Amino acid sequence: MKELAEAMVQRTLQLREQVESLRFSTDYIIYNPLLYAWDVHEQYIRKYMSAPIEALFLGMNPGPFGMAQTGVPFGEITSVKTFLKLEGEIGKPPYEHPARPILGLNVKRSEVSGKRLWALFCEHYADSTSCFSQIAVTNYCPLVFMDRGSTGKNITPDKLPKTERLALETICDSYLHDVIMLLQPTYLLGVGKYAKEKFQKVVGDQDTFIIDSIIHPSPGNPMANTGWNEKTKLKLVSIGLWQK
Repeated sequence: MKELAEAMVQRTLQLREQVESLRFSTDYIIYNPLLYAWDVHEQYIRKYMSAPIEALFLGMNPGPFGMAQTGVPFGEITSVKTFLKLEGEIGKPPYEHPARPILGLNVKRSEVSGKRLWALFCEHYADSTSCFSQIAVTNYCPLVFMDRGSTGKNITPDKLPKTERLALETICDSYLHDVIMLLQPTYLLGVGKYAKEKFQKVVGDQDTFIIDSIIHPSPGNPMANTGWNEKTKLKLVSIGLWQK
């Protein structure tokens, strides 16, 4: 599927340039992993988003200890190295928040959301090849937003000022639509309700898709902190993606 992989890479490069052209409030520090972590992200696309699949899982945007560090959606460091088996050069954004340095594949802190998600897939599938013959994982927005306070608090895209948010969403909606057209999934699964809503907006009422969501695995989500793995497996079985 070299042609599909190349189409995905070129469309993602276009996304990268489009979001770079946007202007946001000076209240935020913004990281674009599609720039400084492109080496690993391109590998991820070519290995794991290069063939038609049954289900597309969609996150909101990069986490500070996941894709922000590794260039991989929900890219918890151990999962990137052991399950996805990716390695490469990770650079630096133009400006780093002192509390959010980019350490790349040397980062020690584990991102809980990514750890939970990839552990689920690692448990269910024999290996990454069988995993990605059925599913793909991407993010709606590729940018990381942080406030300028001492902690570099994460700002999710839905919290941006309206004008800035709408400009970003126009670009991200178009990219998501094109990814769906390229990968041809039947199941569109939001990792959380926000992502589900984005699928619904992009594809509308087309009955060719099964649109649903799983509980977001963030430790900040109380529903995720008890039995998230079992709840998610039951959900994927109930909608017909997985067998018991």
